Amino acid sequence: MSKVKIDTIVITSNTSWYLYNFRKNTIQALIKKGYQVYAIAPKDEYSVRLEALGAQYVPIDIDQGGTNPLKDFKAFIGFLSIYRNVRPDVVLNFTPKNNIYSTVAAKIFGGKSVNNIAGLGAIFINQGVSATIAKWLYKFSQRFANTIFFQNEDDKALFLDNHLANPSITDRLPGSGVDLSRFSARPSDEDGKVRFLVVARMLYDKGIGHYVEAARKLKAEYGDSVECRLLGFVGVNNPTAVSKEEMQQWVDEGVVTYLGVSDNVEDEMAEVDCVVLPSFYREGVPKSLLEAGAMGKPIITTDNVGCRETVDHSVNGYLCEPKSTESLYAAMKEMIEVGHSKRLIMGQASREKMQSTFDEKIIINKYMDAVESALKA
Repeated sequence: MSKVKIDTIVITSNTSWYLYNFRKNTIQALIKKGYQVYAIAPKDEYSVRLEALGAQYVPIDIDQGGTNPLKDFKAFIGFLSIYRNVRPDVVLNFTPKNNIYSTVAAKIFGGKSVNNIAGLGAIFINQGVSATIAKWLYKFSQRFANTIFFQNEDDKALFLDNHLANPSITDRLPGSGVDLSRFSARPSDEDGKVRFLVVARMLYDKGIGHYVEAARKLKAEYGDSVECRLLGFVGVNNPTAVSKEEMQQWVDEGVVTYLGVSDNVEDEMAEVDCVVLPSFYREGVPKSLLEAGAMGKPIITTDNVGCRETVDHSVNGYLCEPKSTESLYAAMKEMIEVGHSKRLIMGQASREKMQSTFDEKIIINKYMDAVESALKA
């Protein structure tokens, strides 16, 4: 009696943290469907959690923030070595370098790739040699993809305008989605204090500098009745990273409260009145804003690629100008002045927007369909 072949699905990212925090439910859905699932990412404290989900974890070295061609070539060789042994049927790639190098390596060993363009990052903000090389690498590698998902129309248009992908294999996702059961509505209490929170990697490209400057102005105006919090990794491997020393200076000055990092971001969000992301980075659709909206929080973010998808201006939050401390300050001031009852109404609108447009189940179903399509191709 012949043995029934179990299809092998690989899911890759530039951190195990990302796979566990952003793609946990996708991994579980694939395993429940009966696929053999491998998770490939650099090793960190979340790698063992991927194995606990039922995936087979395989480590790889990826220099996520750098542009060293030798390190990138090493990552490509790493993917080749893994796929020589694993022989994937379908590979789900997340994060830029994985979309490029994993796609090519998988093709060499007969694997079909489903890629997710979750924002084009800092390299597409400025024109230059790095951007030219990146575009060439995307154009070369994406010809081997089976499906390319985009999280916003701006990135999709940029790809198609630059002929980086065949339009016939592109599709749109509403971000990475949000788990509406985990991130349930938790309105803040009224205690005479308005609390803001940024959840992000601490990068200047994420607008952290503008947030601190706006916080400084608000503290001078409102004193202790306003608190501006920050949650996320500091001192990361990125050219625009905020250093630990800079963060400590802001904390010592009394301008912001730094909360470190947390696996229970919903508990931190529950305590605040508004979630802010003043990013001018080319975002996909920021996960923190989807989570905030699901929890019934009003949102302040920039009228920028990806970010603007989460806010209907003056309905569930405010859009401000990218790279403008004054515009961000004005939006935060308005959020204070509208009062607690109005903020609750805006937060309810956020929850309803997430339910109708950004439910994670929509994304998972799209992925399951893409995997089945790739297997039949």
